[in-house]
Amino acid sequence: MNMHNPNIVREHLEPRALRDVLGCFATGVAVVTTCDTDAVPVGMTINSFASVSLDPPEILWSIASNASSRNAFVNHGAFAINIMSAQDKDRTLQFARPAEDKFRGVDWRPGWRGVPVLSLAMATLECELKQCIPSGDHEIVIGSVKAIDRRSGDPLIFYRGEFSELGSTL
Repeated sequence: MNMHNPNIVREHLEPRALRDVLGCFATGVAVVTTCDTDAVPVGMTINSFASVSLDPPEILWSIASNASSRNAFVNHGAFAINIMSAQDKDRTLQFARPAEDKFRGVDWRPGWRGVPVLSLAMATLECELKQCIPSGDHEIVIGSVKAIDRRSGDPLIFYRGEFSELGSTL
């Protein structure tokens, strides 16, 4: 039997090996934002964002079930997806790391239901929380889009565990 056959299904997948394979799928990068119960801005970097429906307008993203910011996203009932540009890699990293104030030095405005909308984002979707679906060690968050905006820029890409810029158009 050929042990290098890509069609072999293994019953137990090692998390690191699975992460490496998933990293072969290049994704955009966004910062999702909301407010906690005291109206303090909360944000985190994600690459698990996708469109669900155009009519009605819905999107989804996922959050770890044990994420420290999970309750803020679920309890506030609204969030913003801030799609980041390549020039804003450092600010995006600021939201990816644990910090007391992830919004330090970040220009933002209150959006729909007060959610923070980042001024530096190349596109934003302000959403009402529609549904959370537990799945494995994450929850899939579905939102109804209430407001959108976009600006020019080149997207920040995440590929094989690293930030990248968009290459040439095919």
